[in-house]
Amino acid sequence: MPTEDTQELLLPRSRMANERLHAMIPGGAHTYAKGDDQYPENLAPVISHGRGAHVWDVDGNRYIEYGSGLRSVSLGHAHPRVVEAVRRELDRGSNFVRPSIVEVEAAERFLATVPTAEMVKFAKNGSDATTAAVRLARAATGRPRVAICADHPFFSTDDWFIGTTPMSAGIPAATNELTVAFPYGDLAATEELLTRYQDEVACLILEPATQSEPPPGYLAGLRELADRHGCVLIFDEMITGFRWSEAGAQGLFGVVPDLSTFGKALGNGFAVSALAGRRELMELGGLRHSGDRVFLLSTTHGAETHSLAAAMAVQTTYVEEGITARLHALGERLAAGVRDAAAGMGVGDHIVVRGRASNLVFATLDENRQPSQEYRTLFLRRLLAGGVLAPSFVVSSALSDADIDRTVDVVAQACAVYRKALDAADPTLWLAGRPVKPVFRRLA
Repeated sequence: MPTEDTQELLLPRSRMANERLHAMIPGGAHTYAKGDDQYPENLAPVISHGRGAHVWDVDGNRYIEYGSGLRSVSLGHAHPRVVEAVRRELDRGSNFVRPSIVEVEAAERFLATVPTAEMVKFAKNGSDATTAAVRLARAATGRPRVAICADHPFFSTDDWFIGTTPMSAGIPAATNELTVAFPYGDLAATEELLTRYQDEVACLILEPATQSEPPPGYLAGLRELADRHGCVLIFDEMITGFRWSEAGAQGLFGVVPDLSTFGKALGNGFAVSALAGRRELMELGGLRHSGDRVFLLSTTHGAETHSLAAAMAVQTTYVEEGITARLHALGERLAAGVRDAAAGMGVGDHIVVRGRASNLVFATLDENRQPSQEYRTLFLRRLLAGGVLAPSFVVSSALSDADIDRTVDVVAQACAVYRKALDAADPTLWLAGRPVKPVFRRLA
């Protein structure tokens, strides 16, 4: 484990590896949320390997890991059932000039798991799936505008969404103008938006649930609004898929969208995503209709057999082993422990755990109870020093009760330092470098 003294957690090999990463890869990582700017200065471990809920960095330190693979590894690293399913395909080829039988089996398994959908098409990442959903909606309605939920942080790497963020460089203003926003939980505001852009909005796209549960009747109200205004309702289930229920939030709350997108937990770290929905819409991207063809999803590696095998194993494991219930139980134990530790150290109003038990995040608030990157940096430094790698508190089913208890002990130690910083009204005394930075910002 890393030493308890943050000053002795030097990570020399990780620092050298980060320099090599920046020399060859813009941003030093293939996902901005994994960048070393998201971690305290000189304390961004570069991972060597992982097993279960633990990872090891290139310096030999072991960490209890949360939010694994940006929430994608919900069963833990190198899960035996997933690894075995992939291994069975390794000697059978990965990609062919025609569809493999694995594609049939994977589609059947997915549609049995998510019975609210009638057709499915697989891809490699969430952005491709959400953009395909938007394209289908525009084709089906003949309308140009996309309405996104303003309270949800990410939908796609493509222009229709990134143009709405501070990182909009390179995206024409004309593209940005076609995306409008509505607030989560406010049906009246959404109806006002649809009325203002009458017959122009192709779709409403949102995460059906996030840190808070949808208000009573909200999702059903959106369904009614979409029907009345003739637009397509799209649920982005990248995170809610499997973590809320095997069939996602739509399966839990009983509201059926026209289209939905899945990813993250679907492959337990293997690259696979899915666009699913009503046959009438999905078939517009197919061959069995007489209308204009929609270029839906056509990717060389979308049906690569190893990832589809992984996805089938993940779905089987969730259903047979009750993984969603386990994630909730682990999250509830962790949330209770962190809240008790924070309260015991007098920082219960400053380190705040939020979200569904299977998808916990934390907020770090300053002396005025405002979000603070400086206090987040302080907190992360102490977690790392205690052997906890936690940009969030999103659990995997591989965590043990001992892992949770150890995490709570480390959080308590971090809270003691947090209290000292609050009393001094100066967290910079404990930062030892620049604060961590927001992912979405205009300047590097």
